[in-house]
Order: sequence, then structure tokens, then C-alpha cells
Amino acid sequence: MAPTPSTAPTLPLQPAERIIERIEEALRASPDGVLAFDGDGTLWDGDVGEDFFHALVAHGDFREPAFRQMEHDARTHDVALGGTGKALAARIYDAYLAGRFPEEPVCELMTWCCAGWTASEVDAFAADVIARGSLAARLHREVLRVIEWARSRAVEAFLVSASPRAIIEHAGRAVGFDDDHMIAALPRYQDGRMVADVVRPIPYAAGKVHNLRARIGETRTLVAAFGDNAFDVAMLSQASVPVAVRPKQRLRDRAADVQLLVEIARES
Repeated sequence: MAPTPSTAPTLPLQPAERIIERIEEALRASPDGVLAFDGDGTLWDGDVGEDFFHALVAHGDFREPAFRQMEHDARTHDVALGGTGKALAARIYDAYLAGRFPEEPVCELMTWCCAGWTASEVDAFAADVIARGSLAARLHREVLRVIEWARSRAVEAFLVSASPRAIIEHAGRAVGFDDDHMIAALPRYQDGRMVADVVRPIPYAAGKVHNLRARIGETRTLVAAFGDNAFDVAMLSQASVPVAVRPKQRLRDRAADVQLLVEIARES
């Protein structure tokens, strides 16, 4: 049977130049306004949080605190137990792909999956994942043009991602964000080692807005926001200029929930 065609509306397509013009117009009304960018799928192809997790499954080390929390989460969501930490992590991810394990807890798991490691160990592993992942070849040129324009005009811009802070720091620096302008999922540490827990809410869905507002305050205008998927809708809905970047079908299906949403024209 042929798939049912999507009834989602076609998004207006605008080049980066036109989007920058609209941001300039919005900034005239709100000179202290800020920009916000999702990371995975928006600034680059793929998901660096998943890259980190898959690298850990392939050749990393799930230590006892992470294994015990994965067992707990597996029981909660009816994922089969048994085997090594790597095998259990892989089964949880497969259950997520099959729609049997919710997305937000998966983002949390990818944030605390190095429980038992020191911060320096996590940072070194994240740096290696980025170095091996050819991130430079995966960047979205049309969005980089907006970021470069914002930097040239001293317009404050934030990277807001549900991926783990350790991997986002390395990916975000490659795009030109400094550490103070990156918001990502934060694991908790105790006695110098990561524990199997996170600071909630992580920057996922409504948590993106919560974490961004905690950083910039409630009164500053979100002049423009950029995202690629349905979990960016809450942040996109706050923006004067909401922009879809190479949008996934899930975002296209939610387009009616974001007034004035446009799609930025892709550049090779």
C-alpha cells in the first residue's frame, strides 16, 4: 500500500538574506533581542549526542552507576534486561527507535551515560568523538551565514540543545559559540564523578524555553529562533522570526502551531 501523503502545509521558503533582513527589522523594535539556535539537525547534519552515545556503545565504558540506572529505566519501559551495559544501552536505543522508549528520557540517558567518569574523562571522550565525526563537513552553510552576520553586528546568539553539555561544547565551539552562549543538557556530579542524573528540565521541548529564559531573563525579546524538529516548536513559537532549518516531517506536521514559520533555503 502506498504511504498516505502528508497534509502538512508547505512552508514559505526564504533565503538567508531575507531572513537576516527580517531579523534586522525585528531588532529595530527590540534592540537587545537575542537569537537562539537548536544544534542537532539545525546547525549540522545528524545528532552529536547520539554520536557520543553510539561511540560509547561501540568502544566506551558503561560503569556500574550508569548500568544500574539503565536497568531501572529498562524495567520502567519494558526493555529486556541482561547482558553487558553496552548490550542494554543498545536495546534501549532500539526501543526508542521503535517508539517504545520516550525521547526525553533517552536524551537524559545520553547525558548521564558516563556516570562514574570524571569530567576530564568525559571531555576527552567528547573531543575525540567530534574529531572523528567530520563535523565541519556536516555544517549547514545557510545557518552559518546568519550566525556570522549576528557576530558581525554584536547580536547575542545562543545555542540551545538537548544533547549533553560535554559534546555540545566541542561542537558549538566549531561553529563559533563561546561557552557562555551554549545551553545543553547537564549531568550531575558528586565527589568529582558524574552520577546517573541530570539537571531538570533539560533543554528539550518546553525545557528549551525554560533554560533559555533562565539565562536571558523573561523580558528580553527572542527575535529569531531556528530549529528542525517538533521538539523545537516551543522555542520557535516564542520568536518574532521563527525559522525551520531542513525541517523534519514532525516539524512540518506542527507548522500550524508556529505563526509565521518559514523555511530557510538550503545552501550547498
